[in-house]
Amino acid sequence: MSEINDTLSTAGQWQLAWIKFRQNRVALVSGVILALMYLMTVFSGFLAPYGPDHRFARRPYVPPQGLHLFASDGLHLPFAYGLKEHVDHTGRTLFTHDPEVRYTLQLFATGDSHSFLGFETDLHLFGIDSAAEDGLFLFGTDRQGRDLLSRILYGARISLTIGLIGVTISVILGAVLGVTSGYFGGWVDELTQRTIEMLRAFPQIPLWMALSAAIPPDVDQITSYFMITLILSLLGWTSLARIVRGKVLSLRSEEFVMAAQVMGARHKRVIFRHLIPGVLGEIIVVATIAVPTMILAESALSFLNLGIRAPMTSWGVLLQEGRNLTTLYFHQWLLLPALFIVITVLSFNFLGDAFRDAADPYTD
Repeated sequence: MSEINDTLSTAGQWQLAWIKFRQNRVALVSGVILALMYLMTVFSGFLAPYGPDHRFARRPYVPPQGLHLFASDGLHLPFAYGLKEHVDHTGRTLFTHDPEVRYTLQLFATGDSHSFLGFETDLHLFGIDSAAEDGLFLFGTDRQGRDLLSRILYGARISLTIGLIGVTISVILGAVLGVTSGYFGGWVDELTQRTIEMLRAFPQIPLWMALSAAIPPDVDQITSYFMITLILSLLGWTSLARIVRGKVLSLRSEEFVMAAQVMGARHKRVIFRHLIPGVLGEIIVVATIAVPTMILAESALSFLNLGIRAPMTSWGVLLQEGRNLTTLYFHQWLLLPALFIVITVLSFNFLGDAFRDAADPYTD
C-alpha cells in the first residue's frame, strides 16, 4: 500500500487500480494462464498432433505416453516408444512400451488437415512420422482410439468461447436493464425487478436442463452451439442487473449527476457520460467471475448430454467418457479434461477477486 499512498495525490482512479492489481501475484499468473488458454483456442489445430476425430482403431484406451531422451544405447533426440499389446487374465487389452520401436519427435510435422489463420494446412507443431503404425499419445486415447490431447485442445474452442460469448450477452442485458431500472425507477424498475425475482425463483441447474432438453436433437452443430450459449446468457444477467441498479441508485443522487440534469443534459448523456463510467468497475468484476460459471454450466450440461453433443467436441463432452465408474477405474487419464476446467475456473476466480480489490484501491 506504500506505493498507492505515495501516488494518491497525483494518480487517477484507473492508475490506482492498476497499481493495486499488479501487486497481486496470483492474479498476474492467472491472467497469463488465461491468455495462454485463449491463444490455445486460436491455434488448437496447429498445436494438436491429430484432428479431433482421428481414430487409431487398434489403440483404444492407450495410457499416456512419455517422451524420452535416453535409451539403452545412450542419448537421443526426444522420442516415444512404440506400443505392444497383450491380454491380461481378465480379458482386458493392455498396452505397454515396446523398447525395440522408437519414434523420434518431429517439429512442424505433417498430419491431418486443419484451418490455421484462415488457411488450410496439414502442418502441426509436433508429431511423429505419419506413416508410423502407432501415434504419439501424450495424454492417452479414449475408447475409440482418439488422441485425448488433441481433443482437449479442440474442445477448448467451445468450452472457452462459450463463456466469453455468453458473458458478453449477459453483460449487455444486465448493464442495460440495470442502468435503466436504477435511473428511471417507477414502473420500469418494478417490471425489471419482478422479472429478475421470477427468474431467480427457479432452481438454476434444473432450468438450464429443461431449456437445453427442448433443443431438437437434429439441429446442426452451429445452431446447437448458439442455442446453448443463448440459454446460458438469458439466465445469467440477473445478478449483474441488480448490482448495477444498486450502484446507479447511489450515483443518481450524487451532485455531479444532479448538476447535469439541472443544466438540461439529456438522459442519454447522463447515462453514458456520468453513470456508465461509475459502474464500469462493477461490470468488469462481475463479468470476470461470471465466465467460469458459464464454462461450468456448459460442461455440466454437455456431461449430461443436454448441451453440446458429439460430434462437436467440448470439455464437457470429453468427460462423458468418465461417467462409467468401471471405465474410470482402469483409465483415470479420461479425467484430464476436468483438470483444464479446474485450472480455468480457478484462474478466472483469482482474476475476478483481484479486479474486485482493484476496483476499490483505497482499502487495504
